[in-house]
Amino acid sequence: MTDGGTTVDTLKPEVAAAVDRLADELEALSHKIHDNPELCFKEERAHAWLTEFLEKHGARVERGVGGLPTAFRATVEGAGPGPTIAIMAEYDALPGIGHACGHNVIATAGTGAGAALAVALGPLPFAGRVQVVGTPAEEGGAGKVRLMEAGVFKGVDAAMMIHGRCGTQVWRPTLGIVKVKAEFHGKATHASSWPWRGVNALNAVIQLFVGLDQLRQQLRPDARVHGIIVKGGEQPNIIPEYTRADFYLRALSKDYCQELLRRFTGCAEGAAAATGCRVDVTAEPTIHDPMKPNRTMAALFEQNLGAIGFPVDPDDGEAGYGSTDCGNVSQALPTIHPYIRISPDGVPGHSREFAEWARSPMARAGLVAGAKALALTALDLLASPEKLAAAKDEFAR
Repeated sequence: MTDGGTTVDTLKPEVAAAVDRLADELEALSHKIHDNPELCFKEERAHAWLTEFLEKHGARVERGVGGLPTAFRATVEGAGPGPTIAIMAEYDALPGIGHACGHNVIATAGTGAGAALAVALGPLPFAGRVQVVGTPAEEGGAGKVRLMEAGVFKGVDAAMMIHGRCGTQVWRPTLGIVKVKAEFHGKATHASSWPWRGVNALNAVIQLFVGLDQLRQQLRPDARVHGIIVKGGEQPNIIPEYTRADFYLRALSKDYCQELLRRFTGCAEGAAAATGCRVDVTAEPTIHDPMKPNRTMAALFEQNLGAIGFPVDPDDGEAGYGSTDCGNVSQALPTIHPYIRISPDGVPGHSREFAEWARSPMARAGLVAGAKALALTALDLLASPEKLAAAKDEFAR
C-alpha cells in the first residue's frame, strides 16, 4: 500500500490499460524489428528504436551500458530508495532465418512493460525502481553474461523476461551449454594422382560425427550433442589438410556438461588417431548455465496472466529444452523466464514457420499479454516486500 492508501490491486488495471493504449505502437515496433533482423552485437537499429520508444514514454535511458554499444538500461524510478526489478529484453536475430526465435516479441514485451509503468504510474508510488535492460547477443554472444561481468546487474534484486513459444508455460527447464570446436590438421596433396601421400582431415571430421552418433546411446536423456562442419576442405581435387566442426554440448546440469566435453574430446582424439591427423579441441570459456527455478515469482506471473485472462497451457512434453544466457542471470539472483504463446501448437522455434508466426496477430496477443504480466509482476515485487523476500529466500535455498 502506498502512503496515500492506494493498493497495488487498484493500480494494476491502470497499468494494463496503458499497455492496451500502447499496443498499436508496440506491434508496429515489433514488426519493424522483425523486418530488419540484426545479428548478435550488431543490433544497432533495434537498439535505437527501443531506446527512443522508452525515452518517448518517460523512462530515463542509458545507452551502451556494460561496454556493449547495443545494450541499454531504461529506468522508471519509484518513491525513494528501494529494490530494483529488472525486465530483460532481447532483440538479436538468427543468421539466415531472421527472427525465428521471436526476439522481436521479447524486446517489445519487455519494453512495453517498462513504458506502461512509466505512462500509467511514473514515478512509481512504491520505493525502488523498475529497469528495462536491453541485452544484446543472446544468440551466440552470451550478452547477459558480459553485462553481468560489467556490473550491469549489480544491485538488481530480481529479474524477468518472457519468451515466445508454441504454448504458455510459466516454467520450463533450460539446458546448460558448452560451445566447442574441433580442428583437424592433415596433409594436402592431389586427390587423384597422389592421394596416398595425403592425410585427410575431412575423413577425421566425418569420423568424429560417426563416433558421436554412436556415443548418443550412452548419454542421459536430457543431453544434446549437435554440430556442423564449418570447414570441409577447399575443392574436390585436394586432400583436405584442415577441417573444423563446431558443436553445442547441452545438459540439465553444469557437471554433466563437463562430462559431455570430456567424452566429446575422447571422440575427437579417437577420430584423429584413426585417420592420422592432429586435433585441437577448444571450448569457449563462457558456459551457459541451466535456469534455476523461482516458483515464487513464477506463481506471481501466472496469477497476473490469470487476472488479464490469458490462459496457461499444459506442457505437451513433446519438445525438448533449449539454452539461454538468462540461465546465468538465474544463478546469480531470483529470475524467471516464462514462455508466452505466439504460435499454434507444435511450431518449432528456430524454424522459418516460427519466424512467420512471430509477426502475426497471435504474436501481438502474446506481446500484449507478456508486457502486462511482466509489468504487473514487477509491481507486485515492489509493492510487497514480503513477496520479494520470499523470492529471495527460495533463491537462497
